[in-house]
Amino acid sequence: MPRALLSVYNKTNLVKFATTLVELGWDLVASGGTERTLRDAGLDVTPVEQVTGVSEMLGGRVKTLHPAIHAGILARDREEDMTDLRNNNYAPINMVVCNLYPFQETVAQKGISLQDAIEQIDIGGVTLLRAAAKNFFRVITICDPNDYARVSAALKAGGEIDLAMRRELAVKAFALTRDYDTAIFAYLSQDSVPSLNTEELPEQLSISMQRVINLRYGENPHQKAAYYSRHGDDTPFGATQLGGKELSYNNILDVDAAWRAVNSYDEPGVVIVKHLTPTGIAINESIAQAFPEALASDPISAFGGVIAVNRRVDREFVEALGSLFVEAIAAPSFSEDAVAALREKRKNCRILQIPHTFDGSTLEMRSVHRGLLVQQVDLGDPDSITLKTVTERLPTTEELEALQFAWKAVQHVKSNAIVLAHKNATVGIGGGLPSRVDAVKLAVTKAGEKSKGAVLASDAFFPFPDGVETAAEAGVTAIIQPGGSIRDSQVIEAANKAGLAMVFTGTRHFRH
Repeated sequence: MPRALLSVYNKTNLVKFATTLVELGWDLVASGGTERTLRDAGLDVTPVEQVTGVSEMLGGRVKTLHPAIHAGILARDREEDMTDLRNNNYAPINMVVCNLYPFQETVAQKGISLQDAIEQIDIGGVTLLRAAAKNFFRVITICDPNDYARVSAALKAGGEIDLAMRRELAVKAFALTRDYDTAIFAYLSQDSVPSLNTEELPEQLSISMQRVINLRYGENPHQKAAYYSRHGDDTPFGATQLGGKELSYNNILDVDAAWRAVNSYDEPGVVIVKHLTPTGIAINESIAQAFPEALASDPISAFGGVIAVNRRVDREFVEALGSLFVEAIAAPSFSEDAVAALREKRKNCRILQIPHTFDGSTLEMRSVHRGLLVQQVDLGDPDSITLKTVTERLPTTEELEALQFAWKAVQHVKSNAIVLAHKNATVGIGGGLPSRVDAVKLAVTKAGEKSKGAVLASDAFFPFPDGVETAAEAGVTAIIQPGGSIRDSQVIEAANKAGLAMVFTGTRHFRH
């Protein structure tokens, strides 16, 4: 008579499946609550302690961790293993039906203590599944109630499960235990392990992500999409949405880009993003004062963009928006009257209160064919960087202030990235182009007359003098760039010829 061991937390369809096994001549062994459920249903079931000869211990923490169980599971279908079982009065176990304590669901709840979380770490269940899955040549492993029906159908049809299905079920069990252990690691490491943004990248990278929401679609309507969180948040960014339509895939990307950018400034700042590219960045004494300057950088492209600010949104800021169509506004907090005004006049605008500033403490990952690219987050220049003027003319105090602002702004623009700025606001942005001189042309076109007297920041070196010459013709007076081109001398010569001041940083900030 084949023997099945059943030990499940999720008892969905358990009795129906166990009844089928009994009807097909299987002997049932079960532990704890599973045994009680089956016995209450009128099924003949052998308690685990009768097999092991040991009662449950430590309030149920130890039930199945015994050689009578694991030898029965791990014994291979060969005479010496069966002899070992007989010599110890053990019997083979041909099927393991097991699912685990709901650790992920538990830690996703608010207010769960560390002790409560630890109690939901399943030990015996994981061990049962790994043992059964390892021995899939002989043992059927079921970790998902959704598989009961097809296993029942196969047993009824042929009396056994073929090797291909046993292997498939084993893989599913190993996937479950993998994700389970990764979730435990992720939870316990949140406050006790140094940031992943260390000098050394991990040799093995385990990622535990919980699906938070299913999105209507991805970048395009024919693509399925969902948002996953590694922090157990129940909303994107851990934000509280105070109004507006549900976030789309593209909204989330744009909000993320804007939130990263605005959090790089200490001063009250506003960043407007459209299609992952800043259209305007400005800082001022208040976000209400900064917004018109950010908008003026490219008012046409700002239509339908998202806005991120690093200060509390008040009624004054809402009024400063005027009639601009905005997809989403992200801020650390909102005043009640600001929320009321936004809900009244901008019913579809997503209002996102994001309590966590972007600190770059995680690794950046990007999927590529058959793998992931992983890198540290670019948080700006290293502390050791010193600005070096390489032209005959030094930048004025006002130019230097504008250059430093523009240098920080250009780090958030897609490469090749060019930013034109006046003091504390961008006036023209060119990025995402394969040619740097074309990016300069786009930026000065966007800036128009504001190019005169502006400064320019470039995220990487100028490979030829043409970019500098184009900027000078438009009226740019000072440039900041990393330097490092084999034609630096020609670029510097072009700047000197035009009377520009040029500063090298020695650090590149590509953003692909």
